[in-house]
Amino acid sequence: MAEEYREPVIRITAMPADANAYGDIFGGWLMSLMDMGAGLIAARHSHGRAVTIAMDGMQFHKPVKVGDEVSVYGELRKVGRSSMTIGIEAWRRHRHEEEQVKVTEAVFTFVAIDDAGRPRAIEQES
Repeated sequence: MAEEYREPVIRITAMPADANAYGDIFGGWLMSLMDMGAGLIAARHSHGRAVTIAMDGMQFHKPVKVGDEVSVYGELRKVGRSSMTIGIEAWRRHRHEEEQVKVTEAVFTFVAIDDAGRPRAIEQES
């Protein structure tokens, strides 16, 4: 992890219900955390509802075990008329250790939508 402090968008402890019989966390559970983290960034930036339309480049580098602390970090990479590209990383820290290890990363694309579910323009910040 970079030297500067980054605030995670989500931090949670992996629990037995999130794992298989061997204590390894389900990839889908981790992917849903990453999607939620990206969704928080998208909603905050677009000032309203935004939906996931794509996820690219996810690859699992390290396992996550029951009891690990999982932190999800994200950054807004690109903003279009109604779309946002958000880079997300998931890191794990064993319960009794200080070192964090990146376990996966992906790029999510969100589209801001209106109440009828149609794409809406994102107000550009001045």
